[in-house]
Amino acid sequence: MVLVGPAGVGKSTLGRELAARTCRLFVDLDAVADEYYAQVGWSMDRLRERIAAVGRLEAEAEWEPARAHAVVRVVADHPGAVVALGAGHTSYADRRHLAAVRAALGRCPEVVRILPSADREVSLDVLRRRCEVDKGRSWVVDGHDFLAHWLDDPGARLVATRTVHTDGESPAQTAARLI
Repeated sequence: MVLVGPAGVGKSTLGRELAARTCRLFVDLDAVADEYYAQVGWSMDRLRERIAAVGRLEAEAEWEPARAHAVVRVVADHPGAVVALGAGHTSYADRRHLAAVRAALGRCPEVVRILPSADREVSLDVLRRRCEVDKGRSWVVDGHDFLAHWLDDPGARLVATRTVHTDGESPAQTAARLI
């Protein structure tokens, strides 16, 4: 099972819960992605350098091939695992990168898009509060609202086999429902 969704939605927490309940390996792409980025000449240091040079939005566009490569590789390297993809790993301006990710995820039996609510504004409010409390950031950078972008981006909807709204459930409750 692969979990996708915006930052702050609880993919990692839910993924660990699902993996424990199903006796599967849990892989958080955000935790292992550096290895995959390096395979195509990227690193988090390079990303930070590019953000400083051209701004976050432009750097994200430059980084797309590395993000797509990481998704393709993590799915291939960990068949049968519960995998959580970072928020930006389903968001691509270049259709070729989204196509590569869709093809890789198309081989996964379950790609679940996690959202706090069916209501967009409720979801955005919940996500913003969580990100500010847990990560100390609102995800509004250089006037661009990345949280809203990830929430509205069609990539996550296109790769998902279904969408699950947590609606205030605990991770244990959502995991039980998914299983």
